[in-house]
Amino acid sequence: MTFPPRLRPHSRSRLRSPFRDANRRSPSFGVPPAGLGAGVPHLGRVALGATGQNKGVAGSQGGSRVGASRAGAQRWVVAVDGPSGSGKSTVSRRLATRLGARYLDTGAMYRAVTWAVLEAGVDPHDADAVAKVAAEIALAVGTDPTAPTISVDDRPVEAEIRGPEVTQAVSAVAAVPEVRRLLVTRQQEIIAGAGRVVVEGRDIGAVVAPDADLKVYLTASPVERARRRSAEQDADLAATAEDLARRDRLDSTRAMDPLRRAPGAVELDTTALGIDQVVARLAAMMADRA
Repeated sequence: MTFPPRLRPHSRSRLRSPFRDANRRSPSFGVPPAGLGAGVPHLGRVALGATGQNKGVAGSQGGSRVGASRAGAQRWVVAVDGPSGSGKSTVSRRLATRLGARYLDTGAMYRAVTWAVLEAGVDPHDADAVAKVAAEIALAVGTDPTAPTISVDDRPVEAEIRGPEVTQAVSAVAAVPEVRRLLVTRQQEIIAGAGRVVVEGRDIGAVVAPDADLKVYLTASPVERARRRSAEQDADLAATAEDLARRDRLDSTRAMDPLRRAPGAVELDTTALGIDQVVARLAAMMADRA
């Protein structure tokens, strides 16, 4: 795949992402595939309150059985880690839909806390103030892979958490140890109540779900990652590449739970692969674990 000429500083890339395009073409993304019907997982919700106590995880644990493979077992976890632009979200949602599982986007949880921090007028670099906000908000997470949702204090924030302000601040918020401890605990509670679940993030295989049935570390070349992300966000290519490099540096060097390939994880370079190829490979890996 060739990389287009470097854009001028204020120009916008109109490139299309193969991951984004594949989502539009594929009938199994965004709608349940044939045969799943009511087996597609309903929403699982978890809240963070002022006391920091879990207020419950609810929802169907249904899903279709995939032959006699591990993917058809009653309980399993797939951990998908990797940097921004590696295809984690698209791959994880498609894989969960294909296997009749739930889907948990841990990055969205950190972004939701970051949004709440900014809404409260708190400096993202003030660790104590950030931790206080994280402990006080009610965070609800929907785990249906065809329509994942997230809300803060009953306000849906799916669009807001993808804005540039949140993107700029999320690495600082995610580096706060108390925020990580709080969210990792909630993520593990969601996983425990999910039955079958595909979980994506940056520390899933190493920290959140170290005993996952399948651990995958997705990556891609910096050029391809920037191209995909700029196409998804209709953003300047050079600025996107610079921002990804910044986030890589912050995420991989933070003191607690840095971005890294987990022990035992399978590394898969998606640079030259289409979304269907990646999903098929991961589904085959699950079948091999029968």
